[in-house]
Amino acid sequence: MSWFESFVLGLVQGLTEFLPISSSAHLRLTAAFAGWQDPGAAFTAITQIGTEAAVIIYFRKDIGRIVSAWARSLFHRELRHDHDAQMGWLVIVGSIPIGVLGITLKDAVEGPFRDLRLIATTLIVMGVVLGIADRLAARDETGGRHRAAKQRKSLTDLSVKDGLLYGICQAMALIPGVSRSGATISGGLLMGYTRESAARYSFLLAIPAVLASGVFELKDAGEGHVSWGPTLVATLIAFVVGYAVIAWFMTFISHRSFMPFVIYRILLGIALFALVAAGTLTPHAGETAG
Repeated sequence: MSWFESFVLGLVQGLTEFLPISSSAHLRLTAAFAGWQDPGAAFTAITQIGTEAAVIIYFRKDIGRIVSAWARSLFHRELRHDHDAQMGWLVIVGSIPIGVLGITLKDAVEGPFRDLRLIATTLIVMGVVLGIADRLAARDETGGRHRAAKQRKSLTDLSVKDGLLYGICQAMALIPGVSRSGATISGGLLMGYTRESAARYSFLLAIPAVLASGVFELKDAGEGHVSWGPTLVATLIAFVVGYAVIAWFMTFISHRSFMPFVIYRILLGIALFALVAAGTLTPHAGETAG
């Protein structure tokens, strides 16, 4: 991997990690369109450490509160009903599905799941799911001619059952094209949570899984075409750009819908299918490029 490739891929990672459009798919597609070798699951996992560092800094007050309350609740029973302490446990519970499936499906994630036809399919299907979830949320928020607006849930309403369902949605993001934030936010909206609550928990839930995955993949950074220098540069760029994107995204969703992302996902998926069908791209483009 060249330094230029690492710069571009780090930029792509930072721009797409927190948007519901799938960073892993965009890293894969960037390499395919440019004629570069697929950066691979290891590169993706490591650069995500940079974007998760951005999450930790952006939500540092929330995280500090949650970790402190959770740790104190281990020794003080009366604190176990505190919302922040419960959030600590719910993040742990929600991280179980992706931990189990990540280990079980490791070979598939690094191989068959990176087929461009599968990525095109997941882009479209999850785009439709996100669109439906977003419309349901909008209907509850605005009501209608014959129905009153409905109060949606906040994170204070989060239960163990909902936390586990969020975790199952997050685990779907092991397939490139699904999108970690897209899957968990869609799941949250379908469970009746507000856009802001769904996005906030999505970002908090991702921290343990992404950091664990990145650390696990560090051993692969020096193998094949992924080297330490370019990978670290990409990770740093992903951190800087990712922080700016989080700040923008949290403001955006407070008063706008997810429909622009829905339309983008569907159009990109259709375009990708067309390019593969026309022979412009092969399903495994980039996997053997130089």
